[in-house]
Amino acid sequence: MMDRLIGIDYGRKRTGLAASDPLGIFASALDTVPSAKIIDYLKKYSEKETITCIVIGYPMNLNGNPSEAAKDVDAFVPALRKAFPGVPIEFEDERFTSVLAHRAMIDGGMKYKDRKDKSSVDRISAAIILQSYMDRKSKGL
Repeated sequence: MMDRLIGIDYGRKRTGLAASDPLGIFASALDTVPSAKIIDYLKKYSEKETITCIVIGYPMNLNGNPSEAAKDVDAFVPALRKAFPGVPIEFEDERFTSVLAHRAMIDGGMKYKDRKDKSSVDRISAAIILQSYMDRKSKGL
């Protein structure tokens, strides 16, 4: 089993997931799962890999206050803590992740039809959230 950090782009309907490489340097898009099944999915995942930290994108408004969607994240976190009691949960500002995800898909040559698939955006957003957290930590911020 390898150590992994998990990135979560939580949504009311769908949740994007990402995982780090074992060294915690690179984030990769993992999957998009119906939000109601996210804990089961992560429990199965944790049978194969060791989850050392969970990083959840935290929705903020441009003024730096939590957005309306932050309530959904706040409601989800206690269940996550209960399911993974020993795993630290960190929050990462996700203000610009969907914009960055769309840009990454365009730059990567993804076709318009595929970019309209919201599950791709969720997965890539989760990877951007996790990567931004890891980059910040590696710089000691």
